[in-house]
Parts: sequence; C-alpha cells; structure tokens
Amino acid sequence: MNKTLEYIYNNPKQTKRIVGITYEQLIKLIENVKRIEKEKKEEIAKTEKRLIKAGGGRKKTLTTEEEILLTLYYLHNIPSFQLLGIHFGISESSANNIFHYWIDILRELLPPSLLEQVKKNENEYLWVKEILTELELIVDTTEQSRERPSEYEEQKKYYSGKKKNHTFKNQVITTPNGKEIAVRLPRTKRRCNSRRKRTN
Repeated sequence: MNKTLEYIYNNPKQTKRIVGITYEQLIKLIENVKRIEKEKKEEIAKTEKRLIKAGGGRKKTLTTEEEILLTLYYLHNIPSFQLLGIHFGISESSANNIFHYWIDILRELLPPSLLEQVKKNENEYLWVKEILTELELIVDTTEQSRERPSEYEEQKKYYSGKKKNHTFKNQVITTPNGKEIAVRLPRTKRRCNSRRKRTN
C-alpha cells in the first residue's frame, strides 16, 4: 500500500490537509468513482470487440484507491508529474497517464473549487508558452527597499549603490503593451540592466 494512503487510513483527521477533502468525503468519493468507472467500462464492453480477455494484459502497479488518491493529491498540491511519480513509486509518464484517466471521472463528482486551481495552471501555462514564442518581450528590473540585514555578507548582497540603500530586486518580463507580466523573478545580484529581448 502507498505510504500516503496508509497514513490517511491511520490518521483520518489529517486527510483534508493532504488532499483537500475530509476522510468521510474521500471514502464516499472513492466508492462513487469506482461505480462510475464500472458503468463506463460496461458501456464500452457492449460495443467493443476484445482481443484480450477481461483481466488480462499488464497488471497495474497501483490499486484503484491509490490511483484516485494520486489524482486528488495532484489537484490539491500541484507537484510535477516527476515528483508525483516518485511519491507513488511509478514513472513520470505513468503518473501523467493515471491522472488524466481519472480526472475525467472526477470532474463529474468533485466540487468546482478543487478543479479551478489546476485548470488555472493549465491556462496560464498555455498563455505563457504562447507569448514566449510569438511576442517580443521587454525585460526590466525594479528595486524595493528592505530592512538592513544584520550579517555583513547579507548586507553586501542587498546593498544598492544606485539607491544608496538595501533593496530587493525583481526582474520583470512583460509584453510590449505593458499590460501583461509574463514572468516576475526575485534577484539578489546587483547587476541587471533594462534590455529588449526577442525569444524564438
């Protein structure tokens, strides 16, 4: 059994912190997901001509409960699929495939709030990918005053000769019209000049 699922079974009160829903909701959700998946498989079986008998083929590494937990864990924590695979003892591609298999069923059952974050992330990724390949971007740096660090080495990192003060530096990449910020990165090094950059 996966350690996360085992931990949840032994510590049900911690379930919401791990996957965003209570233990009771998780158990009910797993039951409903299994029911819906069974119904979908039965519908497919009515029109499908099988070359391999039911139950044949490659054996699954994770149980159904573990696969559902994997999907919920991703929705709540948004890790990379590489880290998700490591966490559940499977490959990155398997984690990706499992998530996309179950998410279609879970969309019918989960409250919208649990799906909004991953949906937003997907949209933002596609938007950033588009502007990074099609638009000319402007890169600039801003400085924000901060308290003077107590350690001398830290003071050197954050001291700005231009501002004659200790500051945070943030690098901002924006579209030419200045309305959309593509990337905002914190910086501690003192060297950063405004420049135009075309990305291909």
